[in-house]
Amino acid sequence: MKVNAHIQDAYHWFSGAPLHIVVILAVAFIFQNFGGRAISRAMDRIATADFVPGPQRTIARQKERARTLGSILRSTLNGTVWVIASAMLLSEFGLNLGPIIASAGVIGVALGLGAQTIVRDILAGIFMLVEDQYGVGDEIDVLEVKGIVETVGLRITTIRSTDGTLWYIRNGEILKIGNKSQPNR
Repeated sequence: MKVNAHIQDAYHWFSGAPLHIVVILAVAFIFQNFGGRAISRAMDRIATADFVPGPQRTIARQKERARTLGSILRSTLNGTVWVIASAMLLSEFGLNLGPIIASAGVIGVALGLGAQTIVRDILAGIFMLVEDQYGVGDEIDVLEVKGIVETVGLRITTIRSTDGTLWYIRNGEILKIGNKSQPNR
C-alpha cells in the first residue's frame, strides 16, 4: 500500500507544473521545427518560381533574395516562439507577468529612443531587399568603398573591396549606392 501512495504522490507532483513545463518546451520545439521547415519550403518555391521571364541573372538574384528572406523569417519565428514559451515558463514558476507586461511599453519606448540607429538600419535593410537595390555577388560603389557584396543582412552589408578588405556597412548609413552588376531593365 505504501508503494502505491508514493507512486500516487509522484503522479500528482508530475501532473502539475513539471508536466506543463515539458509540454510548453515540446510545443515550442515543434513550432520551431515545423515552422522553419514550412518557411524553407516556401522560400525554395519562391526561389525556383519563374515570376519574371528574363536572363539567368534575375533568377540567381531571386534565389539570393529568397534565401535572405527565409533566414529573416526563420529568425523572427524562433524569436517569437521562444519569447512566448519563456513567458509561459515564467508563469509556471509562479512569476506574475502582469507588471512585466505593463512595464514592457515603457521599456519599449526607452529602447526605441535609444536604439534609433538599429531601427533605422533594419528599416533601410528591409527596403533595400524589397527594392532589390543590390545582392550577394554584385559589384557596388557605396560611401568610399568599391567592391563585391559578400553578405546582405537586415542591419549590415559586408563588402570585400578590391584590396581584400572586408567592410561592414550599416544599411542605415547607405544614402547613395552604385551597382555595376544590376542588369538593364
